[in-house]
Amino acid sequence: MLSVTTEYALRAVTCLAGQQACGKVSWAANELATVTKIPRRYLHRVMQRLVAAGLVESRCGSHGGYALTRDAQVLTILDVVNAVEPLSRICSCPLNLESHTSLCPLHAELDRAYAACEDAFQKVTIHDLLNSTGPIVPLQP
Repeated sequence: MLSVTTEYALRAVTCLAGQQACGKVSWAANELATVTKIPRRYLHRVMQRLVAAGLVESRCGSHGGYALTRDAQVLTILDVVNAVEPLSRICSCPLNLESHTSLCPLHAELDRAYAACEDAFQKVTIHDLLNSTGPIVPLQP
């Protein structure tokens, strides 16, 4: 359901948030690519989208790199998803049939599923991911 681009964006944001919590303000692109296991060129495209959405800033200079612009306690999975590839809700019949004045049962059910995903993603912050009680710590070098 989520694209590779969205997966990479979530990895990058989670990694930035984890390092900010440890006092590291920004990450160089090469370092971020290595830790998140995202190809460097692909990471650049992902980060451009996150910068354009205002979730991340790009800093120049010897201590430059990427940094989050929002606190991980308020930044949600849905914020990241919407920044790179928003979920598309179904508002009208994709078949463009005049007889379908509302969504057919199939498309209505699919739209309900998209709505449930949006709701679930909105409820989970990046901070929540970092503080999960599971045995695996996300993206810690």
